Amino acid sequence: MNTIADSLPRVATYGGITAEPTAAASPSAVSWGAIFAGAAAAAALSLILLLLGTGLGLSSVSPWANEGVSATTLGVSTILWLTFTQLAASALGGYLAGRLRTKWLAVHMDEVYFRDTAHGFLAWAVATVGTAALLTSAVTSVVGAGLNAGAAVAGGASTTIAAAAGGAGAGSEVSDFNAEGPMPYFVDSLFRTEPGERVSAPPEGSDAALAEVTRIFANALRMGSLPEDDARYVARVVAERSEISEQQALRRVNETFARLQATLEEAEAAAREAADMARAAAARTALWLFISLLMGAFVASWMATFGGRQRDL
Repeated sequence: MNTIADSLPRVATYGGITAEPTAAASPSAVSWGAIFAGAAAAAALSLILLLLGTGLGLSSVSPWANEGVSATTLGVSTILWLTFTQLAASALGGYLAGRLRTKWLAVHMDEVYFRDTAHGFLAWAVATVGTAALLTSAVTSVVGAGLNAGAAVAGGASTTIAAAAGGAGAGSEVSDFNAEGPMPYFVDSLFRTEPGERVSAPPEGSDAALAEVTRIFANALRMGSLPEDDARYVARVVAERSEISEQQALRRVNETFARLQATLEEAEAAAREAADMARAAAARTALWLFISLLMGAFVASWMATFGGRQRDL
């Protein structure tokens, strides 16, 4: 049989102390005002600490050799600072969300604990989404770094060959030979005179010959080897312009193309290694950001229960 005592509501109790019903009951289990207040405080503290960390990081980096911290030290310090920022901001936001929420009357202690935990989590979620919306470019750069690195690994060969060609295509002029890449240097080396020979002025039409040889080498790089007929044709052009025998010119053409191919392979390997390092760094950064955000959610929820207990007591 139900008694009058059983029908009375059970109020929140912390540490054996019963909260006095001195405040009006809230019709809602969620105090959005407290949640947004905690989220705003968390976002503001995150911004302040991020600016401080940026200033400290830039002050520790130097463009001079053997000066400043190493890249590894800077990366570890950045991760630790981001984790500290997330924990401090989440703790502040969660505590305020729990401390400023409306006092619930006639609510069981377990329900109060759940609601405080939910308030802390919601404050963390609102602050995280708001910060991500304001710092979209930073988040995009972190995620895009891994994607761009993967694309660079996949297209390293074509990029390197295109750079080696120096932009020389059909109708290229001699001014295009100043473009970046090793191709212009190796093509020019074909037409050098032997030691002791008299250096004469470039013959008429040498610009067209340079452009044609450049296109032949660029096509050979795309195919992976220099065809024999192209090698003999380039040798004849080199022999006419450099006043050497066709046999010497053919040997020079093959040696030059082999050196050019080896140079490009080394450049491609270096580019792939750099791209892979960037991909790995982006993956580690994303993983540590996930861990720090997960820790922030836990700290915000826990601090909300602490703030709510102090509010009720």
